Amino acid sequence: MKRRPRKKEVNEMFVKTNDETIKKSDYPLIIVTVVLVLFGVLMVYSAGSYTGERLYGTKFYYVYKQLFGAALGTAAMIVMSRVNYHVLYKIRYVILGVSIVLLAIVFIPGVGIENYGARRWINLPFFTIQASEVSKFGFIVFAASYIGTREDKITKFKGILPVILVGGVICVLIILEPNMSVTMCMAMLMIVMLFLGGAKIRHLLCIILPLVAAAVLLIIVEPYRMARLMAFLDPWESPLSEGYQLIQSYYGLGAGGLFGVGLFNSRQKYLFLPFAESDFIFSVIGEEFGLFGCIAVIAAYVFMIRRALKVSLGARDRFGSLLCSGIAAIIAIQVIVNIAVVTGSIPPTGLPLPFISSGSSGLIVFMSSIGVINNVKRNSPKSSELLFVRAKKPKLAKSDNTNNASDKKADDAKTPKKRFAFFGRRKTENFGL
Repeated sequence: MKRRPRKKEVNEMFVKTNDETIKKSDYPLIIVTVVLVLFGVLMVYSAGSYTGERLYGTKFYYVYKQLFGAALGTAAMIVMSRVNYHVLYKIRYVILGVSIVLLAIVFIPGVGIENYGARRWINLPFFTIQASEVSKFGFIVFAASYIGTREDKITKFKGILPVILVGGVICVLIILEPNMSVTMCMAMLMIVMLFLGGAKIRHLLCIILPLVAAAVLLIIVEPYRMARLMAFLDPWESPLSEGYQLIQSYYGLGAGGLFGVGLFNSRQKYLFLPFAESDFIFSVIGEEFGLFGCIAVIAAYVFMIRRALKVSLGARDRFGSLLCSGIAAIIAIQVIVNIAVVTGSIPPTGLPLPFISSGSSGLIVFMSSIGVINNVKRNSPKSSELLFVRAKKPKLAKSDNTNNASDKKADDAKTPKKRFAFFGRRKTENFGL
């Protein structure tokens, strides 16, 4: 008699508790998301107005596309905030299948669009879709559902093979476009998800070492990748070819100084800096708003990631916890890689800045992901609100201060100090991460 697979595990995963749900949206997370999106629209206009006018006849070309993506992303964020995130678990294979099919469709002539020697976009009547952006979210949903229901198996190498297999298939399809930057991003996301799920370090090393070897091989076999690596080591060796983009990014960041040259006053956007509205938009931000503007943008991302991790700590189950952690991880990975490329910290590669860079596909997917995080927060136990409340220190009377001074010093000497309190005060219950 055929039985349903893993029914017991699923029931244990979605066990009901007596705790009431919060039922409140994470307004700080939503606000910082909206601020980043609006700032992105502004910067896309500033960085892409001249290019749009020269190439497409209107300086609002990139702005229209960004506003379209922002509108659809807002609608998707609202919908995902209202739909219970456990629905994603039920349709996890559908989401994964659609992600892989979209990656395969880009190779069909007439459907996939070839641009700059790569097939990464699917041509639709009103806009284009970058399939790799959808695949990131599809992999997060699959990995979170698989790891979340197999806590006992994930510590064995055999238990993590399905995640490696799915991640490997997605990475192969993306590298065939070719798109090495997103491939590396997916590989790092896979490692992070397995690490958060409880995989052993030695098993992760068995994955990381072959991935590093494969990355080196891919760089060696492709001349343009090797040329980019050499340009990263010394961009002034080829200032008019491979090193040109990085040098222009340096000029933009250097011209900005501490406070920038002012909004809309960038000079690098006048066809000096390639892809100023997308991959290198952070350089334009640095030029127009200076070092302090860059710090403010980074601080907004840190706040968003920190907020998402707080929601993951307070999630009702492991699936919700890993879902939020995976979304926070992909945002962090893309922000770090993009800023590192723009500042010349790693070899040049094309990876957009989330919520800010031009591109409607990525904007819609990332805003949808924020809606998922918000829904996890809304369905979290009421007791997890302690994670979002800063505890107030009790006020002591003046007479008590002198009397308790010696007792306090004695207690401090006995009590070990916490070395890390990034997430604030936490409940003693295990939230599943």
